[in-house]
Amino acid sequence: MIATRSGQIDAARAALVRGDLDVTRKLAAALVTEAPNGAEGHFLLGIAESGLGRVHAGIEHLVRAVSLDPQGEYRAHLARLYSMVRRDGDAAATLRDAEMVLPTDALSRDTMGCVYARLGNHAAAMVHFAEAARLQPGNAEYRYNQAVTLNFLGRADEADAALEALIALEPDHARAHHLLARLRKHSVKSNHVERLGLTLARTNVARDRLLLGYALAKELEDIGEPDEALDRLCAANAEHRRTLPYTFARDAAAFDAIEAGWPAIASAPASAPPSDAPIFIIGMPRTGTTLVDRILSSHAEVESAGELQAMPLAVKKAAGTRTPTVMDPETIVAAARADMGEIGREYLLRASHHRRNPALRFTDKFPGNFHYAGFIARALPDAKIVCLRRNPMDTVLSNFRNLFAVSSRYYDYSYDLLDIAAYYVRFDRLMALWREAMPGRVLELRYEDLIADQEGQTRRLLAHCGLDWSDDCLAFHANAAPVSTPSAAQVRRPIYADSVARWKRHAEVLAPVQRFFEQHGIATG
Repeated sequence: MIATRSGQIDAARAALVRGDLDVTRKLAAALVTEAPNGAEGHFLLGIAESGLGRVHAGIEHLVRAVSLDPQGEYRAHLARLYSMVRRDGDAAATLRDAEMVLPTDALSRDTMGCVYARLGNHAAAMVHFAEAARLQPGNAEYRYNQAVTLNFLGRADEADAALEALIALEPDHARAHHLLARLRKHSVKSNHVERLGLTLARTNVARDRLLLGYALAKELEDIGEPDEALDRLCAANAEHRRTLPYTFARDAAAFDAIEAGWPAIASAPASAPPSDAPIFIIGMPRTGTTLVDRILSSHAEVESAGELQAMPLAVKKAAGTRTPTVMDPETIVAAARADMGEIGREYLLRASHHRRNPALRFTDKFPGNFHYAGFIARALPDAKIVCLRRNPMDTVLSNFRNLFAVSSRYYDYSYDLLDIAAYYVRFDRLMALWREAMPGRVLELRYEDLIADQEGQTRRLLAHCGLDWSDDCLAFHANAAPVSTPSAAQVRRPIYADSVARWKRHAEVLAPVQRFFEQHGIATG
């Protein structure tokens, strides 16, 4: 019987390696039926269930597996499932337990690294990614995760070497090429333009073409070919945009719901709202939010918690809606009637799993929190809110030039210049509502002003946040903390003006955007 069961386990493991989850599930279910107290059967069934989209069922089986045999492999994968359903506290606790009895296989170590990365602990993630790559050096994905984290930690030369080794192993690895292009500003003497062009020409995979198109455009811009760079970018984005079922009406409906819901939010109950004073850095993406986060987190009394989904998820929980997206009109309408104090407490609980030193104040630099400024003000009365503003034309171009999370529907607007312009108009209108409804509550900081007068604007920023002056805030580029955004390379340089009025280099291509803004009363000068 034991020999038979061992054969079934081997067969289930083999099916899992092949990616045949249906067979894995069938074999694992038989194992659980025959041996309800067999940890391996529950583990394999949990992995199969989660892989087939039944994550909560997967968690149940993995919890059972861990209770029967608390080994590192089981705990690593349980932590991953917890993070998938946003149970970050449980994920962090499970990781701590896994550290006590570390798994010995590469997949589990890589899995632990991925969960640490989701929690924002990139130093801890690095240890596991490095070990996964050592155990299985032929696995390109493990090498890629290691390179990404080296970049986040500011170890650009090591990341460069890791990516070149990966590309030698797998020449068409599009994500590796894309990350390599973003590591630093390239020069005429040192770039990958020719290799990128050849790699792009031979791939027909849509996602790879998008990544390679962005990489090529970025390096062309670096070496002084801005017109060709934008042509490449327009082609890549247009190709991808045609695959999306996106219309701006979807985003407009969310903006409408927020604006219409403000009176209800303003008058909703707020039982014992927390007195904590986190600092929210909001705005359109690519407008200087990471720069401001680095300035603030260079202060001895502040740490950065990164870009959190904690407020959107707290609002979603308060709404109790079952809609598939975190933010949608139904959710906003339902949450507007919720207890704002409870939203504040839920936010802080979720944010706590991303903090390193609870004695410090913390920043949350998720730009999209501009949608939630009303909720933030009611749920956390002592929170500080800073909104980055940038020339609207530069904002459109910068959003168009940056590849956000491709699988996230939140950024579908970013592949078309006029879609971005329409989104900006509604962002601008929403900020006007917050300005009128909550005078003085949101500090609107112009990116261009910060570049022109770093010290003056930094003093204004610190005063708004209730922080004493610190010279360290002027040396933000010396901040050694990890950066996990596309601005990682830029914010490790002192203040520079290269990006101010960049749009004027492409005024002809952007002329329809400028006309659109003029029609909607948006000044572009």
